[in-house]
Amino acid sequence: MNVFAEFQTRVAAILQGIVASGRLPSDLDLARFVVEPTKDAAHGDLATNAAMVFAKEAKASFPNPRALATEIAYALAEDADVAEAEVAGPGFINIRLKPQVFARVLHQSVTEGAEFGRAPKGSAGPVNVEYVSANPTGPMHVGHGRGAVFGDALANLLSFAGHEVAREYYINDAGAQVDVLARSAHLRYREALGEDIGEIPEGLYPGGYLKPVGETLAHEYGVTLRDQPEAEWLPKVRAIAISAMMDMIRSDLAALNIVHEVFFSERSLTTGPDGDCVGAVIADLRARGIVYEGRLPRPKGAPAEDWEDREQTLFRTTEFGDDIDRPLVKSDGGYTYFASDIAYHKSKFDRGFTTMIDVWGADHGGYVKRMQAAVKAISGGHATLDVKLCQLVKLMRHGEPVKMSKRSGDFVTLREVVDEVGVDATRFMMLFRKNDAPLEFDLAKVIEQSKDNPVFYVQYAHARGRSVLRQAKAVLPDLDVSAQALAGASLDLLEDEGERALLKLIAQYPRQVEAAAAVHEPHRIAFYLHDLASSFHSHWNRGKDTPQLRFVNEERRDLTSARLALVLSLTGVLASGLSILGVSAPEEMR
Repeated sequence: MNVFAEFQTRVAAILQGIVASGRLPSDLDLARFVVEPTKDAAHGDLATNAAMVFAKEAKASFPNPRALATEIAYALAEDADVAEAEVAGPGFINIRLKPQVFARVLHQSVTEGAEFGRAPKGSAGPVNVEYVSANPTGPMHVGHGRGAVFGDALANLLSFAGHEVAREYYINDAGAQVDVLARSAHLRYREALGEDIGEIPEGLYPGGYLKPVGETLAHEYGVTLRDQPEAEWLPKVRAIAISAMMDMIRSDLAALNIVHEVFFSERSLTTGPDGDCVGAVIADLRARGIVYEGRLPRPKGAPAEDWEDREQTLFRTTEFGDDIDRPLVKSDGGYTYFASDIAYHKSKFDRGFTTMIDVWGADHGGYVKRMQAAVKAISGGHATLDVKLCQLVKLMRHGEPVKMSKRSGDFVTLREVVDEVGVDATRFMMLFRKNDAPLEFDLAKVIEQSKDNPVFYVQYAHARGRSVLRQAKAVLPDLDVSAQALAGASLDLLEDEGERALLKLIAQYPRQVEAAAAVHEPHRIAFYLHDLASSFHSHWNRGKDTPQLRFVNEERRDLTSARLALVLSLTGVLASGLSILGVSAPEEMR
């Protein structure tokens, strides 16, 4: 039960009645207004901006937004579920609901359990979420981890909201960086054969993670590769090195409980069973007049050596919102990264995805506009691309920067972080900031058992709630605390202000899921869970000083059942939200 969606429908019905009376235009877009929680609980439970949104269309019949708001509020006051509806400010409407509404929400939450707030499977369209897509040149670092956790939680969120989600990893296995990887692996191969390779030359990957690859090459090829020219050994070494790196990346991701369904090879776009897909896309765009041969103007302020004045193959991205047209073919005849990315996203569209989400590092911000232009072009405007940029992670311990990893050569690996603080702390803290905000990740603070540690605070709320249910069974052994029994409790007995505050927060959960999914922001779920946990801890603490507020009351079994229903609902929502984030909900914490 989404209270906010229900009242969105009821307010829309009132507006339709005014439309029918001829005082509002018939083409009114009723999707434009919102029903949301009031900013101050003292003002009521819900608020709507409907009168403000439609003030311009209503001007002929209503002199100002307050006049329209007054009519809407009067109609709402007649609703059986509304205790009060009043106009505030220039035309906002605050709505106070009767307790029966929240009793219905609680009943549904207890009855549905983990399904509360979940949209029916397939009720929303298919979505492709591409995330991580780190170059297959070494272990994942902590920065990759943020994008990995964000993308995985977003996929969970969209699935919970009814979308059919494809989790995809794009393997960048066709660029110069994988040739550097092959040369680095070949050096380790020579080392495995007993050669003293000395210092790793500048420009090659220095990490010790390539030593096993060298040993594998030595075992498989013996000395055969040592005396071959690079043109012969490089393809063989590259294939084995990429495979080994992808195995390592999959293992690193699995340590965070992240599994992709699709691994798409960039190399397959030109050497796969479908032939040269990049060339085919360029030819198609050329036939549509979107690709042409021309010269790019000299960029303002750019040094002469950074600009090449030549005739080249260009994509008219400016027709689709980009700043300048973009080259598709390099001077050596090879395709640009952009050309390959266009073909890759064309593949997504051909596979039936009109909603695409890419999770990138913050350093790719300048690439966003051109890729969105490309998706608009290849789909004829039928597909959208939302790019979510993840800012850098600054790794700390007790406020001091963490030293670099010896294994990787020059960065802290994701596996090191997970091994030290665990999956739950890593995932929750990666999501307890908006993705485009910088993140300071303190390895010491995220494992503290204190209210200042958000992941502990939320998990402890769940464990505390489960302990209340166990305590009730110990004190009142014959009390039925099953969901079926508690759903039938007299929920109108929940009259305390702390209980009502929890009820209202629980009622927000379906809306929080819907809103977070709509804007692709899983951090909203983390923030909501923290608010819910805080409200529960505060109410629990009140019970320490005021015994009559405690959840278990041996003298009032009816009130105990109602309060246990509240606790069961709360723990269910906490567990559900944590599951979306990919974090466990412990039964107890010591």
